[in-house]
Amino acid sequence: MTEFFFELVARWGLVIVALSAYFSCLAVPVPTSAVMLAGGAFAAAGDLVLWQVISVAYVSALAGDQTGFQLGRLGGGWLTKRLVSKPKRSALYARAQHAVGKWGGVAVFFSTWAVAPLGPWVNFAAGAAGYGRLSFTILDALGEAIWVSAYVALGYAFGSNLEALATLLADWGGLLTAVVVAALAAIALVQLGRKR
Repeated sequence: MTEFFFELVARWGLVIVALSAYFSCLAVPVPTSAVMLAGGAFAAAGDLVLWQVISVAYVSALAGDQTGFQLGRLGGGWLTKRLVSKPKRSALYARAQHAVGKWGGVAVFFSTWAVAPLGPWVNFAAGAAGYGRLSFTILDALGEAIWVSAYVALGYAFGSNLEALATLLADWGGLLTAVVVAALAAIALVQLGRKR
C-alpha cells in the first residue's frame, strides 16, 4: 500500500501531500507519514522543492486540525452519538475526551506528533469540550511543526530506502506512543501519590 502512495506522490506531487495531510487529521485512514516521507525523498531527488513540501504539508495539517476542532465544536453531541455505534472509534474518541479533560493543551500538543493516531480524535474532543480556539491553534501549530518537519526531513535524508524507513517508522510510532502514554501515566501516579 505504501508503494501506491509513493506512486501517487510521484505523479501528483504536492496535491497528494496536501490531501493526505488534511484528511488524516479528520480520522480518514491515510498513511500520511509515508506520503510525507515520499515528499521529502522526491525533494532530495530534485523532483519537488523541499520548502514547498514542508509548507504544503504543514498548512494542510493545520487546516485539517482546525476543521476537526470546528466539527467538534459545532457537532460534538451528534459526533458522540454517531461514534457510539462504532466501538473502535468510540474507544479512541473516549480516550481523546479523557486526555483533553485531564491534560488540556498537553494532550493537544502531543497528539499532533507523539501520539498521532489519537490526534484527529483530540481535535474533535477539544472542540466539543469548548477548549479555547487560540490555545488550541498555538499548541496545534507547534506540534504539527514537529511532526511535518521530522517526517519530511527523514524522507529527504533517507530517500533511497523509503520502504525500510516507512516500516521502521511505523514500528517506531507505536513504540513512541506507548512510551508517551507510560510517561503520562507515571506523572499522573506521582501527582496522585503527592496528593495522598
